[in-house]
Amino acid sequence: MSSAVRVLCLSLLLLLAVAPVATAAEAWTVAPSGGGRPSFYAEGAPGTVQQDTVSVTNRGEEPVTVRLHGTGVPIAFADAAVRVPARTRAEVPFTVTVPPGTAPGDRSGEIVARETDGRERTVPLRLRVTGPELSALTVEHVRVHPDGITYELVNRGTTTIAPSLAIRADGVFGRLLDRAPRPLSVDLPPGSRTKLTEPWPDRPALDAVDVRLTVTAAGGASDTARVSARFVPWGAVAGVGGFVVAAGALFVVRHRGRRRPDDGDSVETEQPYKQAELTGAGT
Repeated sequence: MSSAVRVLCLSLLLLLAVAPVATAAEAWTVAPSGGGRPSFYAEGAPGTVQQDTVSVTNRGEEPVTVRLHGTGVPIAFADAAVRVPARTRAEVPFTVTVPPGTAPGDRSGEIVARETDGRERTVPLRLRVTGPELSALTVEHVRVHPDGITYELVNRGTTTIAPSLAIRADGVFGRLLDRAPRPLSVDLPPGSRTKLTEPWPDRPALDAVDVRLTVTAAGGASDTARVSARFVPWGAVAGVGGFVVAAGALFVVRHRGRRRPDDGDSVETEQPYKQAELTGAGT
């Protein structure tokens, strides 16, 4: 047998060994019903329910059982566990629910089919949520602390926002703080709330201050909050007060020690009783 024939025989043996494995791996598939669609697409306003159908096709010689579930978006199947006979296709309806209050925009997910032996097939799903886009936010609970200024941001709109913050503080003797608007490293989904801290390391030790925070975002969202704070070095005040009290007490003690009866005070002394002498002479 020539070397060329040996190579051909070996190649045929390899193909025969690999072919059953490839066929078994591709025995069943999952795809959108109707054919021609590479993925699922749904569109609706918040609170609506969209419907579609997924096809599970078994091209093998043995029945297969697969379990269906969705990721990324709320998906419910008419039957989550499907047994598909050999050379048969199963059509499984499902629904996609757009939760109330969902912000307009695109969401992505997948339909996942898993066989009992662990093999999976997935199909992408894209959900577009319709509705008016509203950009709105509020800044709340502003407080001045020793380590800075704390505040809360609340997304009151229907779109995700990336806010910017500007801060101004005015004291008795003029402007103490004036920070131009700068982007914050936070993205707020609709309805979310987050607490942040703005450092203020060089705040005054003694002053009455009015602080103003202004937050803005794309789409015209804006809000301003104000808070007043009084900075008093209570340790120094207590020390001065103690010194004044001690000095006053020392003065009183010394003053009382130096007082005399002739210092203007009325002092009564008891005089001895003096009786008239009787001489016997008449008048």
